[in-house]
Amino acid sequence: MKTVGVVGLGDMGSGLAKNLLKHGYRVQGADLLPHRQDAFRAMGGQLCDCPADVGRGSDAVFVMVMTGEQAKSVIFAPDGLLATLPEGSVIVLSATITPQEARDIGAQMEGSGVHLIDSPVSGGFPGAQGGSLTLMAAAPPEILDRFLPILEAVSANIHRVGRRPGDGQTVKACLQSLIGAQFSATFEAAALAAKAGVPGQVLLDVFSTSSAGCGVVNNALEKIIDRQFEGTGSHINTMHKDLTISMALGEALGVPLHTAGSAMQIFHAGKSKYPNGDNWVCTRVIEEIVGAELHREVAP
Repeated sequence: MKTVGVVGLGDMGSGLAKNLLKHGYRVQGADLLPHRQDAFRAMGGQLCDCPADVGRGSDAVFVMVMTGEQAKSVIFAPDGLLATLPEGSVIVLSATITPQEARDIGAQMEGSGVHLIDSPVSGGFPGAQGGSLTLMAAAPPEILDRFLPILEAVSANIHRVGRRPGDGQTVKACLQSLIGAQFSATFEAAALAAKAGVPGQVLLDVFSTSSAGCGVVNNALEKIIDRQFEGTGSHINTMHKDLTISMALGEALGVPLHTAGSAMQIFHAGKSKYPNGDNWVCTRVIEEIVGAELHREVAP
């Protein structure tokens, strides 16, 4: 039995841990929040006090935190992963951070004897909990081959998107620019339907069976018409952060991102008005402007 670590046991990291345990791995984890610690213990994980304790004896460790600075601290602090991870092990950088931050981490890890797989994920809370995430993995092929079974335990789709740190984060930034636009268009369409008097179930039936229907749109519309704006595992802070990364990459490369920029402003409005909400709470901001709400009820 191999030992795998997870640092960051929130909505995403808890799903990683759950599926690693399901596949027979011994899982060590750490998180700062007591309720996450309790949930991890309850699922059968071995709770550790700090990242260094997670790294001790682990063959691989997933780093699923919010920011690049947090990732660097988890890896390089005196009580960080590199203090204890054995030579030949790997850090899977599954957090979404900037490409430059991932490159910096890779450069600082050189000579440590520990490998790095830059592999942000997509699939959100359902994908993490269900073990069906999409991975955008960047590392030398021989490293990906060696640790492929561990990646397969949490993923339904593993895409080899490059060899260098930062390659995975670059692809994720492109993806989030598209997902942000899909979200914002769904929020606007929902408010338009509400103002026009179209029942939410009618809109969902049409959207989900049309060429516009997809997991992003359908899930968002389901949450909107059921008025589920908090606690769904998709906190608005995460998407807001991801769009900030996409916009910064566009700025750095001189690429205009008109649609992603509009989505960024919609998410900024939602985060400002409802800082504890999930992605779909942006719809409430638009609904309040037009004076109508979209609910599920079916037309007579």
